[in-house]
Amino acid sequence: MVRITEDLVRRRAEHNNCEIFSLEEISLHQQEIEKLEYLDKWCRDLKILYLQNNLIPKIENVSKLKKLEYLNVALNNIERIENLEGCEELKKLDLTANFIGELSSIESLKHNIHLKELFLTGNPCTEFEGYRQFVVATLHQLKYLDSKEIERSERIKALQIYPEVKQKIREQEQVYLLKRAREKEEAQRRMQERKDKKQNQMKSKLGFDSPDSLQEKENHQAKGDGEQETCRTVEDDEEDRRFWEEPTPYTPESRLETHRYIEEKRRAKDNIRESKKSEKPPWTVVTAEGKVLNVNVPKLHFSLKDDEENNQFILELAVYRYLDTSLLDVDVQPTYIRVLVKEKPFQFVLPEEVKPDSSSAKRSQTTGHLVVTMPKAKEIILAKQKLSASIKHSDCNTLQKNARRSGKVEKLEVDPSKYSFPDVTKIIQEKERTGQGPIKLHPERITEVKKSCVDFENDEDVPPLI
Repeated sequence: MVRITEDLVRRRAEHNNCEIFSLEEISLHQQEIEKLEYLDKWCRDLKILYLQNNLIPKIENVSKLKKLEYLNVALNNIERIENLEGCEELKKLDLTANFIGELSSIESLKHNIHLKELFLTGNPCTEFEGYRQFVVATLHQLKYLDSKEIERSERIKALQIYPEVKQKIREQEQVYLLKRAREKEEAQRRMQERKDKKQNQMKSKLGFDSPDSLQEKENHQAKGDGEQETCRTVEDDEEDRRFWEEPTPYTPESRLETHRYIEEKRRAKDNIRESKKSEKPPWTVVTAEGKVLNVNVPKLHFSLKDDEENNQFILELAVYRYLDTSLLDVDVQPTYIRVLVKEKPFQFVLPEEVKPDSSSAKRSQTTGHLVVTMPKAKEIILAKQKLSASIKHSDCNTLQKNARRSGKVEKLEVDPSKYSFPDVTKIIQEKERTGQGPIKLHPERITEVKKSCVDFENDEDVPPLI
């Protein structure tokens, strides 16, 4: 049975920094709660409380919520309106789609003088003759009933016929209560039958039912695991079909029974899933004869490169880019390599033996791929490199011999067309060319005038000629 816990309330109070003592609004809908408790002790300042779509059978432990203004307990198993006298500030009460059949229990709401809106749609009491007139005449403070405004004329008419309507409501209540008693007995009987049937099934499985069951048990053990699982699935499907196709009345007991059935099936599936995880067989990477197999359980792309120049193999495994390196386990053996990616093996048989001690594994910083370098065990002597070196050495010797014989000094010649250095001889000419302009002509004239008029004396007392 799911109960209201402090951890649940704190998780639903994230908008209030998980503080519950000052909480004014909380939503506990669809939590499969079966009892209303503790909220009047932990959340005294609650103003809005949402409890719709749970399995609450009774309104209780809310009388100390003096500031509560809106209570929503729609889609529950409530059969009677009670224990709301202490909610002095209650303005709105939603009891939609419950099992309220005692309509006279609304008289307890007379003490809630601030109650303005009441919702009873979907309850058995709404089918009673004179339901609306009785509620309107009983609760004078109401302004809206089932989202419909109560007019003054409607209330006057309801008050006029109130004694007659009240008598009819009482009679219909008695009929409903008798019907509910029969439904409870039927639900109790059906529950007991289902419990006995389940016990018999358990006994038959364990082999305590009859002597023939031992033979059946041996036959079942002889079958394969796949066949047993198929039989179990067929039985479960048949049980589901019988449960859902069986006609049952819509009562609090049937609603609770359906919930328990669904919860039981869910737990059974979880247990099967957990058992499959725990009993998962190990991957076959080596046969019974000792032959190493090629395995790619994680289904990753890979490439093996034979680097002949460096005499090594390079394996590039396309592991997931953002996979944590701690989830990788590389094991290099002389004839094969094994990589565990999240406990899933990748194994590849190498064409030649390698040196495990000299091997290295790295992750690419761009792609995240795993790159494993494995030097080969057999070292190969490359003759081409030595031949080329000897050829170069012989060429140098022949050049030296030719130079000695000729006795002439050989100079390095450069093609003049590819000469890219600046011509120093043209720098002065460029300067002279740049100086032949109007800026340079003016000072040269001044110097000529000065040279031609060396004997000129400037007398300030003599006026100018022009």
